[in-house]
Amino acid sequence: MNQARRTPESAFRRLDLTVQRRVSGLLQGETAGLRIGPGSDAEELVPYSPGHDVRRIDWNATARLGDPHVWLTQAEHELETWVLVDRTPSMAFGTALAEKVEVAEATVSAIGIVADGPGNRVGLGILDADGVRWRPPTTGRRVARRLLTTEPPSPRTAEAAGAGFATALVELARRARIPGLRVIVSDLLPTDGTWKRPFDWEPALRRLTARHDVIVVEIVDPREVDLPAVGHVTILDPESNRQHEADTSDPRLRAAYAEAMRSLREHNAEAVRVAGADHLRVSTDDDWARLLIRMLRRRARHPRPARSRSATH
Repeated sequence: MNQARRTPESAFRRLDLTVQRRVSGLLQGETAGLRIGPGSDAEELVPYSPGHDVRRIDWNATARLGDPHVWLTQAEHELETWVLVDRTPSMAFGTALAEKVEVAEATVSAIGIVADGPGNRVGLGILDADGVRWRPPTTGRRVARRLLTTEPPSPRTAEAAGAGFATALVELARRARIPGLRVIVSDLLPTDGTWKRPFDWEPALRRLTARHDVIVVEIVDPREVDLPAVGHVTILDPESNRQHEADTSDPRLRAAYAEAMRSLREHNAEAVRVAGADHLRVSTDDDWARLLIRMLRRRARHPRPARSRSATH
């Protein structure tokens, strides 16, 4: 990953080759419409009303139910994907093979490459200490290349309070009006001191899942789960620039810290599940590509059923 930062173009080529070889086409089967409308696949049997296509009357159902019934069909359209990647200061941390932000960028780029296809578009939001920068939808491969090669770096410390994670999700919902796939990549670390549900971002995530197919990728690092015993240390909170003194040789402190982090991860998983989104947790010492492939293959085998969704939310 560090080498990828020194040679971004070669990093993109390696990632592109990996994705094409291992996960190409896994999202293409999920481009079936999320709305009820013109299409070829039967989706919902409903009572006939003026305006319905009489050619789609199901005569067997009509005879059985006593009233005319027609099949509405699943709308067919290209896939529009929007990805929100967290590059706030807490993501600039890593004690294993890479920093969290590097794993996040690689994951987002892989999603872009996988989603690339005729007519498909990918939009990008970058959340950092200065707020959210939005990039208009374009081809997925172009998004991946831009993120890995030309996108300017984000601040590694917070000089001033920018837009928070919850605000970024609200903005994502406003920009992403066409039903499609939404991918959110973040460490889900709280910045407001709230380590238990309900989190301030839950309502915005629920509004997204009411209209879109949503994947939340949570990036973690091993040292965020288990605090090492290295004596007295000064810990800097990158989100607030506040310093904290801690004696990591105290087993009670390490146990309390591990329990707090375990509880936070459980609350994050529960919040994502209750909202109706898919959840993938990736550690900086994981083979993130293998985990992403496994999830995409599972989704390809068991696609979410299409639902009729309202035009407003």
